[in-house]
Amino acid sequence: MRGSPLFGVAALSVLVMTPAAGGAQKTTPTVMSAETEECNECHASETRGIYQEWGTSKHYRAHVGCYECHRAEEGEADAFDHMGHSISIIVSPKDCARCHEREVAEFDESHHSKAGLILGSLDNFLADVVEGDKAFFGGSALTVSGCKQCHGGEVEVAEDGSLLPTGWPNTGMGRLNPDGSAGACTACHQRHAFSAAQARRPENCGKCHLGPDHPQKEIYEASKHGIAFEAHVDDLNLDSAKWVLGEDYTAAPTCATCHMSAVRTADGELIPVTHDVGLRISWNNRPPISIRPEVSDAKLGLEKMAKVGWQERRANMKQVCVVCHTSNYVDNFYQQYDGVIELYNSKFAQPGSDLMALLREHELISALQFDEDVEWTWWEIWHHEGRVARHGASMMAPDYTHWHGLYEVAKHWYTKFVPELQAIVAEHVHSDDPSRVEGARALQAALDELLARPEHAWYTGNLTDEEREARRAAQEEFKKRYGGD
Repeated sequence: MRGSPLFGVAALSVLVMTPAAGGAQKTTPTVMSAETEECNECHASETRGIYQEWGTSKHYRAHVGCYECHRAEEGEADAFDHMGHSISIIVSPKDCARCHEREVAEFDESHHSKAGLILGSLDNFLADVVEGDKAFFGGSALTVSGCKQCHGGEVEVAEDGSLLPTGWPNTGMGRLNPDGSAGACTACHQRHAFSAAQARRPENCGKCHLGPDHPQKEIYEASKHGIAFEAHVDDLNLDSAKWVLGEDYTAAPTCATCHMSAVRTADGELIPVTHDVGLRISWNNRPPISIRPEVSDAKLGLEKMAKVGWQERRANMKQVCVVCHTSNYVDNFYQQYDGVIELYNSKFAQPGSDLMALLREHELISALQFDEDVEWTWWEIWHHEGRVARHGASMMAPDYTHWHGLYEVAKHWYTKFVPELQAIVAEHVHSDDPSRVEGARALQAALDELLARPEHAWYTGNLTDEEREARRAAQEEFKKRYGGD
């Protein structure tokens, strides 16, 4: 052995029996295997960074090394011979399940495991077609370096056994692996140290959960939870082996705290760690119209989670919240959150979805996506601004709920979306094509009905005298205090 990882531990040459193909490791090895020791002879110097990081890990201290993780079974698509051993570069969830059987089973039932199924999404159409070309191995380089680095893509094996750059390197959450499994544990558990502290920090989720369409990281940082984390990060015992909220720390929560980690309840019950991040979520805010998570789970074929109702999931999350907050505080927060979701759904999301469906039903816009202004406007209303507002409310970040969220929704709704729809009516209502005339009239009728609702009365000038006077009086009072508008 040419070196030892950080600790100067001498080489061990006793062979540890490895589990059968596909089986779970039932016991912790007591010594390092001969195969891993053989790996160390070269990798201690040739890939020193990997070797040293592994040396800091619990894997190292548990005698789990290169061979235990990278060994490949005969016939696996990405298996190749390396110094007389059959190995694969990719360590997939199927490989991790040899030891971490429960964690992988939970992950398999989560939305994360399905993240790679994005081929038919409008996001993917944008990256593949609108923004992309076919110059990178017959596809879009943007999709490979953008979408698939978070969502995961298919890892393909070349004829010589190497991994093609169309899917590797990649640590996308829903990566489609050559062994048939889906997922990448290294999306969260950074190799080769697999540090618990790193996986628990909010930055860990920020690789994917940030930006204009899902800015959870920025929202968290702007919330009281994120502020508390920055102020008290040294009090959180992030390196603790068990890390139970209410027992090992209370100073601040991270993403992992609320969505995954263990919690000690007031009566002493331990709610264990889960690798299904949907188990405590009571709204799915990804679609144009927010839906309950069991509905989307059923659509994804997650049969087990489709049977877990949103009420149970909310109760799970409340068990986390009440470690630091009173039940009244938590109950009222959820009423506030639900109120924003219902406002967005009823005032903008459902009507907007119905109007876009009407355009397509009557062929007032083409079947191609993003070739007309109204499609871009609607996309940004729900996919960017609407999501920001909904996520902002879910994580208690008021500026994202309002100014980055529903303000932008309303601005584009009234100044772009509605005028664009009215322009489409004007374009087709006098058409020589009777079907286009019929469609234009149907669209105008739908717009008239929608804008006649009380929530749009300010736009149509139909505020009641009482509300108009109340607004005027409030504005006058404001001007006395601050001046201007």
